[in-house]
Amino acid sequence: MATSGDTPGTPQPDHGEPARRGPARRAISRVQPRPSRRRRTRQILASRGVFDSIVSLVGLIGRPVRNQAGQEIGRLVDVLARLSDGQTYPPVSGLVIRVGRRLTFVDASVIATLERRQVLLRTARLDLTEFTRREGEVMLGKDVLDHQMVDVDGVQVIRAADLYLAEAIGRVRLVGVDVSARTLLRRLGPSRLWAHPTPERVIDWAAIQPFGDSESGAPEVRLRTTHEGLHRLRPGELADLLEDLRRDERRKLLSVLSPDEAADALEEMEPDELASLLREADQATASRLLASMEPDEAVEALRDLPVAHRRSLLERMPPEIAARLAALLGYPEDTAGGFMTTTIVLAGIDDTVADVVDRLIEARDHDADIDAVAVVDSRGGLVGDLPLLDLLIALRQRHDVPVGVLVGDEDPVTVSADTPADEVAKLLVEARRLSLVVVEDERPIGRILADDVLDALVPTSGRFRFPRLLQ
Repeated sequence: MATSGDTPGTPQPDHGEPARRGPARRAISRVQPRPSRRRRTRQILASRGVFDSIVSLVGLIGRPVRNQAGQEIGRLVDVLARLSDGQTYPPVSGLVIRVGRRLTFVDASVIATLERRQVLLRTARLDLTEFTRREGEVMLGKDVLDHQMVDVDGVQVIRAADLYLAEAIGRVRLVGVDVSARTLLRRLGPSRLWAHPTPERVIDWAAIQPFGDSESGAPEVRLRTTHEGLHRLRPGELADLLEDLRRDERRKLLSVLSPDEAADALEEMEPDELASLLREADQATASRLLASMEPDEAVEALRDLPVAHRRSLLERMPPEIAARLAALLGYPEDTAGGFMTTTIVLAGIDDTVADVVDRLIEARDHDADIDAVAVVDSRGGLVGDLPLLDLLIALRQRHDVPVGVLVGDEDPVTVSADTPADEVAKLLVEARRLSLVVVEDERPIGRILADDVLDALVPTSGRFRFPRLLQ
């Protein structure tokens, strides 16, 4: 099986805009060097032979399908493929052709070549069966063309203006997508413009994560089974995609992320976009997502919802989590209690360094909220705030030392839950600390990190964003 013809020009990979930075602590703690786009996917369109032989799906639809003798047996209606079988480049599984008034199916095994102006079959004798969509099979023209999908390398939501087919790895496969506006406009013109289509902005299919569109009435286009491209994106990048996708695509993207990945992404979304997502999601899903988020982030999202909706979501959460969030909602949002996190690691004065390290390991999923350990006496009163660096040094020397010995004579820096945000900020600067402990009756009830103060003080509807020079 082969494709034929030459297509002039060189594909221009679409890199998109730089991804938005998230809140301060995630911008600092989760940024890692990212490999270049060329390294991130094995892009088959980088092969000149494959690129020169690509065939436009838009240009091929409506063209004649001929048998081995060159006789026209019908006109091409669509091309079939399977996107959910784990293959990076989905192989063509068959054709839908119109013969008279009937739609018939032709299996890919009898395709000789796909050319720009026609399809040639390898036999003159065909069993033209009536077309019935098989499970897992996708009509590229109907189900993928003009639909939303994600470019996981460029980190952007795109819409397919054209799809490209070519022979690769022994089969005719879907190898690329054109996302240019010019290509879309050219489709409105005369069909002769597709005799020698010139790709404009071509993205290799290895970088694409497709989505179905239930609003079109077509069967769902399943996500690629590995989702490898999505899982390598940072939370802020996933947040950008969630903000750009429509409702159904948002739901499908969230469904393939782990609870932690989904929670991290939601925490990076703009408040109005997050509120919209939570309102449009079914309440079971919304409550589950909120319960997975850090308490202070979940409370901020809940404050943006109507009171009745907020109450309904809390009722669906595990009682312990709902009680914690309800308590935080009871504090005014411009006070320490209103933007503190209740994720705090406690240690008794007689606990050893090794004991505390084990406790930190259990809390590793909340690493962005932990920069110190609150040391308490037998009554639960705070006696010191032990930085993780001091704990690490002690661990290197003697792991059986009680942490009470490591606490100095200096009083810990604390605030009460009703302390105004501007006073919290002033105290944080004066103390030269990354965080403060919130106490009630001398007992620690939460922690405030530097970025929490920034979020509370910046007078905008959105969150504080570091400038792009940090990217």
